[in-house]
Amino acid sequence: MSMMITKNILPAWLRHYQGKNLSHDAMGGIIFTILVIPQSLAYALLAGLPPHFGLYVSIFPVIAYALLGSSMVQAVGPVAITAIMTYSVLSPIAAPSSSEYIMLSASLAILSGTILLLFGWLRFGFLSQLLSRPVISGFISGAAFLIIISQLKSLLGISYPSEDIGEMFSVLIQPLSYSHGMTITIGLTSFLVLILARYHLLSLLVRFGLGATRSAFIVRIIPLLIIFLATILVVYFDLDTSSDVAVIGNLTEGLPSFTFFLPSYDSVKTLAVPALLMALIGMVQGISIAESLAIKRQERIDPNAELVGLGASNIVAAFYGGMPVGGGISRSAVNVASGAQTPLSGIISAFIMILIVAGASHWLARLPLTVLAANIMVAAISMVDIKAFRHAWLYDRADALALLGTACGVIVLGLEGGIVLGVSLSLSTLLYRVSIPHIAVIGRIAGTEHFRNVVRHKVETLPGVLFLRIDESLFFGNLNAVETRISSEMAKVKDLTDIVLVMNAVNMVDTTAMEVFTEFNRDLSERGIRLHLAEIKGPIHDRLRHSPLLKALSGNVFFTANRAFEELAATKATRNK
Repeated sequence: MSMMITKNILPAWLRHYQGKNLSHDAMGGIIFTILVIPQSLAYALLAGLPPHFGLYVSIFPVIAYALLGSSMVQAVGPVAITAIMTYSVLSPIAAPSSSEYIMLSASLAILSGTILLLFGWLRFGFLSQLLSRPVISGFISGAAFLIIISQLKSLLGISYPSEDIGEMFSVLIQPLSYSHGMTITIGLTSFLVLILARYHLLSLLVRFGLGATRSAFIVRIIPLLIIFLATILVVYFDLDTSSDVAVIGNLTEGLPSFTFFLPSYDSVKTLAVPALLMALIGMVQGISIAESLAIKRQERIDPNAELVGLGASNIVAAFYGGMPVGGGISRSAVNVASGAQTPLSGIISAFIMILIVAGASHWLARLPLTVLAANIMVAAISMVDIKAFRHAWLYDRADALALLGTACGVIVLGLEGGIVLGVSLSLSTLLYRVSIPHIAVIGRIAGTEHFRNVVRHKVETLPGVLFLRIDESLFFGNLNAVETRISSEMAKVKDLTDIVLVMNAVNMVDTTAMEVFTEFNRDLSERGIRLHLAEIKGPIHDRLRHSPLLKALSGNVFFTANRAFEELAATKATRNK
C-alpha cells in the first residue's frame, strides 16, 4: 500500500523515467550549472539583492518545479524580468540589500507564488491568454530598456544620483573620469565580444563546417569564457585594488537554513498589486516558454501544472533565498543546449549548486561586476522585440501601437503603469472594433448557394431586397453604428420591400439589441418593409424565440440565406405576373 502511495506521489516523468536519458541529464546538469552561475549572480544584483542569493534560489526552487511542473526542459530560477520587477517595486521602499529589502523581496516571492499556486489549483491557466502578445512583448521590451540603463553604471564604473531616467542620462553624457578607464575597457570589450558572439558567431562557425548543435553550444559558453578570462585578468594584475575595478567581493559561504515566515499586513497591503502583476507576467512568460519548448520536442504541457510548479518554486524561494524566480528564455535555452532531456537535469544541477554554495563560492569573489553587467545588457538587448513590432505594424497597427505604448509606458511610468497602459490600449482597441462592426451588403454568386460581399464579387441581387451580413455580436455598445449603417444602405435601394439580416457571425444579442430591433421591425412594418432574419445560431434563436422580436417579426426566419433568396425571388416573380 505504501509503495502504491509513493508511486502516485512521484511525477509522471520520474515514474516512467528511461535509463537512456540518464547520461544526457547528468552531463546537462553539470554543464548547465557552470553556465548559469554568472547569470544567477548577475540577476540577484539586478534585483537589488546580494549576489549569492541568485545561487540560493537556483537550488530548492528548481527541485520544487521539477517535481510539480509539466515541462521537461524549462529551467526555473532567477531571470531578468522578475529581477527588474523586484528592484522596480522595492527600491523606492527600502535600500537594496538591506535586511528590510531582503524581507520585502521574500514577501513578494511568497505572495506572487501563492497567487500562481491558487491559479493552478483553480485551473486558471486560461488567464494567460488575457494579456495580448503585443502587450507582453511591449512590457518585456520596455523592461529590457530599463535593465540596460540600470546596468550602464556597473559597465562603466559610475554611479547615478537616483534611478530617474533623466538624471541617469545627464550623468552618462558627461565625460567619464580617467579612474574608470580599466573598468570601461574590460566592460566594453566584454560587451562587444558578447554581442558579436550572440549574433554572428553561430553562422560563422557553421560556415566553417562545424555542426549546428556544436556551434550553438560554443556560442552558449562564450559568456562563461569571457567571465573566466576577465576574472583571471583581475586576479593576475590585481585590478580590483590597483585600478578600482569593482568585483563581487566575498560571498557568504555555506547553506542558509530554511526560514519560515508570513508577510506582515503592511507588506501584503503594499505588495499585493505588484505581486499580482508579477504573477500574471510570470504566468504568461512561463507557460509561453514551456509551450514553445514542448512544440519543438513534440511534447505537451499542462498549463495548470505549470502554474503549480511556478507557484511552489516561488514559495520555496521565499523561505530559502528570498528572491522571486520564474521560467526564463535564456535559462531554458542553456538547459536545452546543455543536453537536458528531463527535469532530472535540473535536480542534478541543484545538488551541484549546493556543493558550490557550501564550499566553493569564494572562487567567485573577484569576478568583475562590469562583465556581469555586459552579460545582463546583452541578454536584455535580445529581449527587445523589434521584429514583433515590425510584424504588428504591417499586420495590425492598433496592436503595434499597443506594443509601443506599453514599452514607452514601462520606461516613463514604471512597470505597473506600463502594463496598465498597455492593457488599456488593447481594451480600447477591442471596444472600438466591436463598437463599429463590419456590415456587408451581400448577394449570391451565380450558380451557387454562396453569398459574398457585392463590393468584392460579382453577385446576383434581387430588386427591392437588401441582404445585409452583420459580422459582430449585437450589444448596447454598437447598436448606434449598426442602425446608422443599415439606414445608409436602405437609402441606396430603390422601392425597398424586404431586408434580410444574415446573422451567421452573430454570437450574442443582448437585451438592448433585442429591444432596438423590435422597435426597428415595427418602424419598417409601418413603412411597408418586411424584416427577415437568416442563419441565426441555435443558442441565439433559443433566446429570441421567447422575445417580442420574433413574435412581432414582419418577415420570416430563414435557415439559410439562399433559402431566403429563393423564396423572396419566387414572391417577386408571383407579384410581377
